[in-house]
Order: sequence, then C-alpha cells, then structure tokens
Amino acid sequence: MTDDGRRFEIPKDMRAMAEAGFDQARQTFEKFLAGAEATAGSLEERGATVRAGAKDIGAKVLSYAEKNVQSSLDYAQSLVHAKDLPEVLRLHTDYIQGQMRSLAEQATEMGQAISKAAVDAAKPKA
Repeated sequence: MTDDGRRFEIPKDMRAMAEAGFDQARQTFEKFLAGAEATAGSLEERGATVRAGAKDIGAKVLSYAEKNVQSSLDYAQSLVHAKDLPEVLRLHTDYIQGQMRSLAEQATEMGQAISKAAVDAAKPKA
C-alpha cells in the first residue's frame, strides 16, 4: 500500500518485461547446463582419469544451479518488497546485469574445468 492508502500495483508491461528477462536468463542457463551435462556425460566414457574431471564438472553444475536459483528467489522476494516502479526497474536491471556477469563467470570456470579434464584424459597413461 502507498502512504495515502492506495494499493501499489506493478503495471502489466513491467511484469511482462521482468518475466521476459527472467525467462531469457533461465533459457541461457538451461542451454549452458545442457551443454555442460552433455560434455560431462561424454567425458565420463573416457575412463577413470576423466571421472575425476567429470565429478568436478558435475559438482560445479550443481553449485551453479543452486547459486542461480537462490539469486532468482532473492530477486523475486525483492520485487515483492518494491515500493514503486523506479525501484522495480532498478531491481530488474541489477538482477539481469548480475545474472549475466554470473553466467559469464560460470561459463569461463566451466570451460576451464572441461579443458583441464580433456587435457588430463588425453595424457598418455604411464
């Protein structure tokens, strides 16, 4: 409610924009996750040396998923407490920017983990 007793409502366009941003972030992460899982699955077939790398990759994927879900829940909760439209816009912008940074960091880390696993798998056995 506002100070004068009127109920604060977020305009439909703003809700649609927020949902579109959230859906885009979710789709990006799902594509990333599917690629990582497919890579981890193919690496697991390479033997015992790769299992350790695949395990690390799997742990990273779960960690990233947990972090991203928590971030989404925090974002949704912050929207519930927004006082006005400018605050909703700021929260949305902050969330999308944060998610894009996070996904970029996660992709870099995952790429490094996959590269390491591939190099380890390609090493000749002693």
